[in-house]
Amino acid sequence: MAAEVSLFGIRHHGPGSARRLVEALDLLQPATVLIEGPSDASHLLPMLADPAMETPVALLTYAEDNPSEASFFPFADYSPEYQAARWAMARGAELRFIDLPASDRLGEHAGSAGQEAAARTGDDPISQDPIGVLAAAAGYYDGESWWSDVIEETPSSGPVFDAVADAMTALRSEAGAIPAREAAREAHMRIEIARAAKESEGPVAVICGAWHVPALAARHSLTADRALLKGRAKVRMRATWAPWTEPRLARASGYGAGVVAPGWCAHLWNTRDASDRDAIWLARIARIMRERGHFVSTASVIEAQRLGHALAAMRARPHPGFEELRDAAVACLCNGERAVWDDIAAELLVGSGVGTIPADTPLAPLLEDLQRQQKAARLKPEALERALTLDLRSESGLARSTLLHRLAALDVPWGRAADAGRSRGTFRENWLLCWEPEFAVRLVENLVHGSTIAEAATGRLTDAMRAEPDLAALAGLVRSAMIADLPGAAEFGTGLLETKAALTSDCRALLAALPAMADILRYGEARSGMARHLADLMPRMVVQAALALPYAARDLDAEPAAALRDAILAAEAAIQLAQLGGAIAGTWHDALRRLIGDDRATRLIAGAAARLLYEADLLTAEEAATLLGRMLSPGTPVLQAAGFFEGFLAGMGERLVHDAPLRDAVDGWLTGLDEETFIANLPLFRRVFSSLDRSARRRLMDAALGRGASNARGYRLLPGAGAIWPAHEARVLGLMNAGAPR
Repeated sequence: MAAEVSLFGIRHHGPGSARRLVEALDLLQPATVLIEGPSDASHLLPMLADPAMETPVALLTYAEDNPSEASFFPFADYSPEYQAARWAMARGAELRFIDLPASDRLGEHAGSAGQEAAARTGDDPISQDPIGVLAAAAGYYDGESWWSDVIEETPSSGPVFDAVADAMTALRSEAGAIPAREAAREAHMRIEIARAAKESEGPVAVICGAWHVPALAARHSLTADRALLKGRAKVRMRATWAPWTEPRLARASGYGAGVVAPGWCAHLWNTRDASDRDAIWLARIARIMRERGHFVSTASVIEAQRLGHALAAMRARPHPGFEELRDAAVACLCNGERAVWDDIAAELLVGSGVGTIPADTPLAPLLEDLQRQQKAARLKPEALERALTLDLRSESGLARSTLLHRLAALDVPWGRAADAGRSRGTFRENWLLCWEPEFAVRLVENLVHGSTIAEAATGRLTDAMRAEPDLAALAGLVRSAMIADLPGAAEFGTGLLETKAALTSDCRALLAALPAMADILRYGEARSGMARHLADLMPRMVVQAALALPYAARDLDAEPAAALRDAILAAEAAIQLAQLGGAIAGTWHDALRRLIGDDRATRLIAGAAARLLYEADLLTAEEAATLLGRMLSPGTPVLQAAGFFEGFLAGMGERLVHDAPLRDAVDGWLTGLDEETFIANLPLFRRVFSSLDRSARRRLMDAALGRGASNARGYRLLPGAGAIWPAHEARVLGLMNAGAPR
């Protein structure tokens, strides 16, 4: 005799649905539990009971020959299917999936890692979220709030699921014909249910989306159902578990079966006592706001709770739901400012948690894709470190480089970039290769971003770009995307870069982004076509930074002045590397000239600007000497004079050895200082030349004193004894701080 079959229509990722389902299973005590999911992945269901499995996780099915053809089926703690699977495993009940096999899904709907949405919904708006339709009809903000009110407040579980079945029957009568694929899915589930009813030694529980209940309860002949499945495309597939993320459970991520607020759903599931639910939620809001620097008093939290209950009463709700507590928090905790709520909403409602899977999880597609690419590139993973030099002009060298850069974007540093060999041009890369066992784990973790190396690297970089507020760091990510030959991420990042650059007025941020952009353009030779998007953007950013520079350099303290000086020097190198000449270079140099003539410009930065103009032959040695004399005149405050001297001469020691006009100009200015001024500034002078090694200092001393003059004069500085030095030689030795020449 066929076993009794009970259908439980649930809402995917519904905490109220999950709680009532567990209660119903406890009452029914089924011998067999059937769950909506790919029937050829049933062997993976027992892993949900593994203590090492922490949600959110996703069942991943993918085509064996092409892992990019994949489907994800996410599970959270509050997913009814997850709770049903754990219930069955804990009680020894038969457990399996009953939906179309993944090989069928992938054969018909290949090419998207987001097919789990299509697998659970039809094309009709009602079928996409039937519970949401009922909630909207009842005046609710989202399906979870309606489900919580209707299900959580019902005294028994049985009538609730009967009522849901009745509601779905009414909705399906209004939805019209369902797509052919949906009809095939329901036919397959009916066949599996009938088989289980014949084989089971006790009651059979079927857990499926509420939308399917009327179709699974209806009588259909076995012949008719098999006819719907005949001739459907198949592919060879594999299945595994993969970590998932809380943001990807949200409907806003594009997941069709997602929920509006995963954080709220988790709160509903974890808070068993409904009487404490609103207080705990508001306390969490207050904690997050305080961590963000907002002042929130305990009295305000109490008022928010009172307002939430008042709003629920006005709206005829049994208890405050998401909307009431949100409105109460905006009014009482955010002082009526919605922007404050928006500042915490993502952390509160979406979260950032990532699931974990057991170590014995079957091989994941990223590892398989890596194995294929390692074989194609003839790169064998080895535990010992070895050097690898790549010529990017060859097809094999470029392919190997692309693979290593993509892995680096996934935080899998199988290869570490060594000296790129700049003297040989931009077509050579040096790497140190060493494979570590934990890299496999990192690849599995990156399955949340895609099922191939290219897809995962694109997804990870895109997510990082979207969250990156710093312009320079964003430019670095774009550079990583271009070098890794990820056009999707590169195009996305370039668009963000252009938007952020147009909106920013931060001169230092603009300058800091230029080196990475110049490096991108430099790599354009080896990776043709990848840098063309930035060819126009970088000149615009140079002009924008040049216009803002004179104002950004005024009246700065020591630390921000040093940071801006470094950014200016790096930007100058980037402009030269990108070979930006003509009007662009002219605009940049005009900005540097304005710094020299601006009395409010911080002297460290003005000195650096003068140095760059001198190195560009836009300032003669005589003009430089005159400028030094004016900037370091006795009437100039010591700190300002020292700043200009450091900005102009820091790092130019080697050039002074070979640049006689500049050396003579500096030498003449130094010898013209009175003794008191020279001694007062001696620590600064020594710091400026501290970057020179002993050999370079000796060469500079010889050049300043005349080649070999120090040895010929034979001066010695004896401990405890004075020496009468000619004024010029004494100052040179004191400046270099190198002791007596020998």
